[in-house]
Amino acid sequence: MQRRSLLKLACAWPLEAALAAPMPTAQPQVRPLLYPRHQAHADPQQAYVTALLQSALARSGQAYALRRSALPMVQARAMQEIATGTGSVDVVWAATSRASEAQLLPVRLPIDRGLIGWRVALIHARQPQLLRGMRLPADLGRLSAGQMADWPDAAILQSNGLRIDTSSTYEGLFQQLAAGRIDYFPRSVIEAQSELASHARLPLALDTHLLIRYPAALYFFVGQHRPELARHIETGLEKMLADGSFGQLFRHHFGRLAQQLTLSRRHVLDLANPDLPEQTPLARKALWYGPKHY
Repeated sequence: MQRRSLLKLACAWPLEAALAAPMPTAQPQVRPLLYPRHQAHADPQQAYVTALLQSALARSGQAYALRRSALPMVQARAMQEIATGTGSVDVVWAATSRASEAQLLPVRLPIDRGLIGWRVALIHARQPQLLRGMRLPADLGRLSAGQMADWPDAAILQSNGLRIDTSSTYEGLFQQLAAGRIDYFPRSVIEAQSELASHARLPLALDTHLLIRYPAALYFFVGQHRPELARHIETGLEKMLADGSFGQLFRHHFGRLAQQLTLSRRHVLDLANPDLPEQTPLARKALWYGPKHY
């Protein structure tokens, strides 16, 4: 009898031990997050923006794997792909506008600190003095500026009386400038130097006289059907702002812009941006680049 009881106990022990053992912790599912491949071989914003997004996602408490889309896309197509939920791209960064915020869900934190609206001009190398003496929009309106057709900046410049010639391709704008078909190509201060370097084979130069400035913000945008993704990105960015890592990354990439571009010596031509949404957080002064930085 005693032997039978011991046998039952021995058979039951592995089951009880298994039930008592802690269950292995389930690993969070890693979700791919696709951003659009730029038309250019060297995207002037990509290194900073993808590093910022990667850091924000890491602080969001969610597991994402950031990947580039298989095919290059212009901005309008990327935004349309996100809006329709095709799965070819999940997030895009772009200058905000009323149309963009109606189409997609913005994360309303300016990842560029507003510098997308601070513009210096690429010009033809044989005309280094082209923009010297330009003081008013009417002065600049005598010249033609190049822009992509789907960039919000084209409408902003036109609304201020400037003459715009548009292109359907990014690289085409550099070719048009080199060929003299446009007079200047306004570029954000966070883009201009790297773009000039990546097009060194062309007879282009960077104007040293003028800074065109209008209120603008570069945001991350996701689909209206992905509010949880917008929350995750916003949570991570807010944590970066709070712990100082946002500012540290920004300074690493752009900390010497003011000196390199001699911003303090340029004439500043301030323009209006009638397409800036009312919800833009202009009151949060810490989010924006300001005169104290140069």
